[in-house]
Amino acid sequence: MASDPGELVAWFKALGLSLERVGLGAGPLFQWLFAAMRHPGLSAELLETRHVWDASKAILVKTDRIAALVAGHATLTVVAQALLAVRAALLRELDGYEKRVRRIAREDTRVWLLMSAPGGGAIVALTYVSAIDDPLRFRSSKMAGAHFGLTPKKYQSGETNVTSRITKIGDGAVRTALYEAANVILTRPIKGGALKNWAARLAKRAGINRAKVALARKLALILQRTWIDGTVFDPDKACGEMGHQT
Repeated sequence: MASDPGELVAWFKALGLSLERVGLGAGPLFQWLFAAMRHPGLSAELLETRHVWDASKAILVKTDRIAALVAGHATLTVVAQALLAVRAALLRELDGYEKRVRRIAREDTRVWLLMSAPGGGAIVALTYVSAIDDPLRFRSSKMAGAHFGLTPKKYQSGETNVTSRITKIGDGAVRTALYEAANVILTRPIKGGALKNWAARLAKRAGINRAKVALARKLALILQRTWIDGTVFDPDKACGEMGHQT
């Protein structure tokens, strides 16, 4: 349909509804629409689409709608009630588990320290700390990535030198947590600073998947050094370290 502000305002008014708010996806074009549509008195808001998607997934299922759908069907009513009861129990237990995890994170100074790094939430930090236990076990911080199977396999024989996929050795839970943290940094609007910029440049050159693995490996190194130094994540220091690495 036409995206001219005047056309859109006319279309909304033609609906005959009392509009509370009009949501516009954030982007270069919508900045223009946002300014123009607020002038006629519409309550327009710019929305980050990924945030909207995450929020919509968190919306609870309306149980009254389900009840209406199975009304008059005795068997379906029993099944629906059982499923809703199980869902409510799962949500209750999940909420209690999440609160416990956050409480453990608050009480552990090591975890709080690692959570200062981009993408380093409570789950990532707790998983990393529990798997390493002693950060001094590595002679070099670069060994942290290899310890969790985030370095490529290499085959060398004579003049042959082949680099293939990562080894995937070590603790798979930590590897997954680091990869998820890397995915958050690269794909979501968070402040990653030099670390995010480094990974974004790598993604353009080598592809998004390789960039995520490389960033996960980098996070393993950064978390280990942050833990040893006993200081919160320093983006300038990380930038300096990455300047000497490829």
